[in-house]
Amino acid sequence: MKIAVVREHADGEKRVAATPETVKKFIALGADIAVEVGAGASSHITDEDYRAAGATVANRAATLAEANIVLAVQGPEAASLAGATPGAWVVGALNPFAHGAKIEAYAASGFEALAMEFMPRITRAQSMDVLSSQSNLVGYKAVIEAAVVYGRAFPMMMTAAGTVSAAKVFVMGVGVAGLQAIATARRLGAQVSATDVRSATREQIQSLGAKPIFVEGVRGIEGEGSGGYATEMSPEYQAAQAALVSAHLAKQDIVITTALIPGKPAPRLLSDAQIATMRAGSVIVDLAVEQGGNVEGVVAGELVVRHGVTIVGYTNVPSRVAADASALYARNLYNFLFAFWDKEAGRPVLDAEVGDAVRLTKDGRIVNARLLPQPVAAE
Repeated sequence: MKIAVVREHADGEKRVAATPETVKKFIALGADIAVEVGAGASSHITDEDYRAAGATVANRAATLAEANIVLAVQGPEAASLAGATPGAWVVGALNPFAHGAKIEAYAASGFEALAMEFMPRITRAQSMDVLSSQSNLVGYKAVIEAAVVYGRAFPMMMTAAGTVSAAKVFVMGVGVAGLQAIATARRLGAQVSATDVRSATREQIQSLGAKPIFVEGVRGIEGEGSGGYATEMSPEYQAAQAALVSAHLAKQDIVITTALIPGKPAPRLLSDAQIATMRAGSVIVDLAVEQGGNVEGVVAGELVVRHGVTIVGYTNVPSRVAADASALYARNLYNFLFAFWDKEAGRPVLDAEVGDAVRLTKDGRIVNARLLPQPVAAE
């Protein structure tokens, strides 16, 4: 069983899919590990680090030659995987909703593509959940980036020259990233409030010492989606939430938006008119920019200023903390393959619950139910 670790070529991608730690663990399972030259350089892992862990370090062609499993962060182009064994697994964060043509190419090339972001939200798969591991770092980094742009202090400071007021931080969307943003902002001394469409998050917000901001008495407050994700809300709820947010927003210094709906454009949370009510020097960090953004006027990969408010639209935020993001991501991949490793077969063998969830292609076809045309309900 040969596992290949390829170097990432996507713009701005600094992560790598294996670390010396996970290389050693794969070798202990009996696998041969080949790492492409320079794969870990942007995460501060040298080729010599991989060699010391027991991996072979070679050019891309030699790395992929007869590989049974290819580990990646973002999905490589199918054409760039020449030399891998027919039917080889391509394991990574493949973003299938945005990269349909790439998934079709995997199928046509005979690869079995496994999308880690499709990992089911079940207890036994928590250690394999790349969305959670990366989102934790994203929530942390969002607050740090906001602090840099904000240009004022976060905590209240009482000095002989007077008092500096604590920054007011408002987090919109309380998933993994939002919870980590709340915790980080609190550690920096900010006054923190947060909102979400899911009523179950109220206690989570309070447990972190933040103030929950929720619409009350309007149909649609539950907002619970499958797997813990939010769903689209009723027009009545959306109107009530917009009014509540508008009243709260003008008092905030920093806003962090994290709302995403899998497979759909990010919901619009803040309008230009709402941004105009914020005081000059305020900062908004939009973590949903790669799916269209939660904030009107956000620009992917850029900082823009509207009405004196800086809107941060950084993309691929995990790569801004590449070393830690790589370490967590690599452990997710190892935990995934280890959980299904069959000692007799000398390779992982997936079960139906997880396999059917993450498998996108097999035997030349797209097989994942989430990517296939949905039947039209009879009227």
